[in-house]
Amino acid sequence: MQMKSWIAGFAAILAVASADAAAQAKYPVSPVSLVTHSSPGGGSDVFLRELIKHLTPVMGTSFGVDNVRGGSGAAAIAKVAKSPPNGGMLYATTPTYIQTSLLSKPEIGYDGLDPIAIVFLDPEVIYTRTESPFRSVADAIAYAKANAGRAKWGAANPASLERIALERLKKAAGVQAAVVSHEGGGDLMINVLNGTLDFGIGEIQEIRAQLDAGKVRLLGVVTDRRLPDFANVATVREQGFDVVVTKFRGLAGPKGIPDDIAAQWERAIRQVVASDAYKAEYSKESLVLSVMGRAEARAFTQKFAEEIAGTLRELGVIK
Repeated sequence: MQMKSWIAGFAAILAVASADAAAQAKYPVSPVSLVTHSSPGGGSDVFLRELIKHLTPVMGTSFGVDNVRGGSGAAAIAKVAKSPPNGGMLYATTPTYIQTSLLSKPEIGYDGLDPIAIVFLDPEVIYTRTESPFRSVADAIAYAKANAGRAKWGAANPASLERIALERLKKAAGVQAAVVSHEGGGDLMINVLNGTLDFGIGEIQEIRAQLDAGKVRLLGVVTDRRLPDFANVATVREQGFDVVVTKFRGLAGPKGIPDDIAAQWERAIRQVVASDAYKAEYSKESLVLSVMGRAEARAFTQKFAEEIAGTLRELGVIK
């Protein structure tokens, strides 16, 4: 009886050890290319570069960020969709890859990729240079109304959520303003700082350096409630314009990636976001943690695409 108990106990220890080893197994591909349509310094670029600092020791592989420009994300989507489904290349997803697909009908759309994970929800903010006379979104709207045809607002690429948010703001406020598109947040920032634009829209992580340096200030947040780190900055809705947007950040790959690789990504991401080191970083950017594995990310993406299509039809952009 004692021998049987000893054998059973030893078997249990081996099972735990095996499970532990499997959980910590090295990723099967190295290096891994993480592709983004964002320019260096843009939101997705910053997101990936910070994430891989913490993923590298957890997944036991090396990573590189590949900035693939062109077609508002279409070129990047196509590159990843045509790559081998072995987990060696993934795409940094944001609403842009859905909007690009709906607006321009590229060779390969968002549904040509398979969501692997959602990591964060990313609040959008409207900001201007500190020398600007505008202290709020309402100030900028008042200027646009008093100076027909002279207002210039900046967003990321033409198919971005930010661009759609500004088109919605124009409609809600009943003003005419030129919405100038850029290839990424870094390009946009230059034109805000030099006064070419009245304001820009983007994420905290894109503007953090300039915000900390006192070169830009926030005019409003495009969320349903104020951000805890910037409690004195009113939402756009509080300022009288019913515009709220939700941006997500995640990863997707070519169709056919095995379930065990997708599961390895989910385990690694959950481990990384729980670490104190990474928490300290993403907390600075006011990112909202919202980790979803493959199944949940697929459902989330499909629902988001349906909602965006509805918004675009409402704006008269698509039929």
